[in-house]
Amino acid sequence: MLSLFLNFIEDVLHYGSNNNNYNNNNSIKFLRVLDHHSMTNVIETFNLAFLTLLFLICIYEAPSDLRRGCLDTIKNHLANCQSRKATKLLMNMLGSNLEEQWMRSVNLAVTNWIAELQASRRTGAAIRTPSSLFSYAVSTFGLWKVQLYCPLIAMNVESSSSSSSSDDQRLQFSLNYHQLEGVVQFNYKVVPQESWIGVMVNIDNIRCDIIKLVNETLMSERGVGSAEKHFPSRISLQLTPTLQTNVLSVSVNKSSENPVREIGLEKTIEASFDPPNTYLGLKVSAGETVTMSLKPWKFEESVHGYSANLNWYLHDSVDGREVFSSRPSKFALMNPKAWFKHRYSSAYRPFTRQGGVVFAGDEYGESVVWKVGKAAVGRTMEWEIRGWIWLTYWPNKYRTCHTETRRLEFREILNLMIS
Repeated sequence: MLSLFLNFIEDVLHYGSNNNNYNNNNSIKFLRVLDHHSMTNVIETFNLAFLTLLFLICIYEAPSDLRRGCLDTIKNHLANCQSRKATKLLMNMLGSNLEEQWMRSVNLAVTNWIAELQASRRTGAAIRTPSSLFSYAVSTFGLWKVQLYCPLIAMNVESSSSSSSSDDQRLQFSLNYHQLEGVVQFNYKVVPQESWIGVMVNIDNIRCDIIKLVNETLMSERGVGSAEKHFPSRISLQLTPTLQTNVLSVSVNKSSENPVREIGLEKTIEASFDPPNTYLGLKVSAGETVTMSLKPWKFEESVHGYSANLNWYLHDSVDGREVFSSRPSKFALMNPKAWFKHRYSSAYRPFTRQGGVVFAGDEYGESVVWKVGKAAVGRTMEWEIRGWIWLTYWPNKYRTCHTETRRLEFREILNLMIS
């Protein structure tokens, strides 16, 4: 059974366009079913691996007249609560590297499926599928973690330019064949006080990467290269204790923005004497220069009820507008020196060289503190985390007027023992 289980996993990974067979085979050899995985869990993950492989086979190899019905049945099984729990167990067995390759194989198939549906319906609207977004949460001592994956083509379109981008199939191919891979990590600690208990949550890592689902050769042949892709433009997270009976208050430790304005005043006086008419010509000119230093990413904390809201906004470095809710002018789109042109190689880029973002504790280590009554001691409290991520496309190297912003939403439950 274990040998067949490993064969299922290997076959799923081979459907990925970017897989490395040597690395996959070597990694799978070390995959073992650990002692703490019960036989029920093993059976559930076995069934999940089989259903996932069947899902991919239906997308790529089933006759078109049978494909729709088969996929609808399988996707409903993969999207139910039991399968999601089994997926979390399987990800734990695979480890981080194989997990990423697994999700890229699955989401490449989902992207192909949605692209086929869009082509058959002759519409640019996103086709929503229950398997489009996968996320799971890990709650362990001192750490909360949420991992999520979503193909770009399955994300909701928030705004799009009126450009005839649907006619530019090569650009659409490059934009569609990427996926979002995100990690949200918080450190927490419980600090007992004389009359209450403090639950302190700190930002550890917020990471978002846009990863191509096909290799560079295919991106160049059928698309316009992997450099044309979306970038993160806004991230919003909300943390809320689900049972608020024992919650006394919530505090954030970052003030609202109070930017420094540097004002310089220049004055010049010019005088001249022109004989024979004794006349003193006095010319006075004064100029005022106002400069403001702003970072491209702006971070804000706010509170609504007992919910703590964490927001990151990307701003246009020229006019200061929020990128996710605006679009560049036609002049900026044609300007080769605009900040978003060649954005992944510029020294002033607000992203990593791969096009993602990392918000770590060195700069965003702010904390949120909930004060909880003593009655909560010995209980496990739940916090709900909701998140929204906006991805925006503005042209990088390719000449086009097409712009768009997409958004996804996720929700997970995190646990914390009050002791």
